[in-house]
Amino acid sequence: MATILVVDDELGIRDLLCEILNDEGHTVELAENAAQARQQRARMQPDLVLLDIWMPDTDGVTLLKEWSSAGLLTMPVIMMSGHATIDTAVEATRIGATAFLEKPITLQKLLKAVDQVLNKQPPKNAEGAVHSQPRAATTAATALTAQATPAGAAMPDALADAGPQASQSFSLEGPLRAARDDFEKAYFEYHLAKESGSMTRVAEKTGLERTHLYRKLKQLGVDLSRGKRHGA
Repeated sequence: MATILVVDDELGIRDLLCEILNDEGHTVELAENAAQARQQRARMQPDLVLLDIWMPDTDGVTLLKEWSSAGLLTMPVIMMSGHATIDTAVEATRIGATAFLEKPITLQKLLKAVDQVLNKQPPKNAEGAVHSQPRAATTAATALTAQATPAGAAMPDALADAGPQASQSFSLEGPLRAARDDFEKAYFEYHLAKESGSMTRVAEKTGLERTHLYRKLKQLGVDLSRGKRHGA
C-alpha cells in the first residue's frame, strides 16, 4: 500500500478522500494549503500526491512548478479541480503532473486514477523530476473536459468510417475558446460513435446527466441526426 499526500483547502474533500483511501489500505497525510504541503514534502517523500489547483495561498500549478524546479517532484502528482481549463491541464502536464481528477470526485474515478498511477509510474529524469508521458497533455485535457460536456452528439461520417479510435488534430493557432470547443465536439462525437449513438451510455461514460449532455451537444453544433444513423 502507498503513502498518499492529499492537498486541498476544503475540509470536506480532505476528509472524504482520506476516508476512501484509508479504506483501501493506504496511509494518508493531509495538507490544507501549499504551506502545509511544503512542510509535509520536506519531512517525507509520498508515493503519490493529490493536489488541488485552486487554493487561497499558492495555487497547485505554482506549487508543482516549485517542486519541479527544486528537484522535489520525485513522485507522481494527480491534479484536482472543478474549474480548470485545457490550457491549465497542458501547463501542469508539461511541468510534471501525471493525471487529473475533475471535481466532484467520484469513488470510482478516484480509485481508478490512483490505481493506474501507482501501478504505472512515469520514468524520472536525472534530477528525479517526473517526465510527462507521450501524449500526456492530450490525456490530461481529455480528463478535464470529460465532465464538462454532454453526449448524444453524432460522429462525422469520415470518423465513423474510421472507427471510434480515429485520431484527431486541432489547430492551436486560434483563440482558446475555439480550440476548446473543437476539442469538446470531437470528444463527444468520439464517445457517441463508440457507444453506437446511445445517449444513455454516453452520459454514463462522460459523467453527465442526459439533459446537460443534450444541451451541450446542441451548443457545440453536433449533428444529432447523424448519431441516430450510427446507433440508438
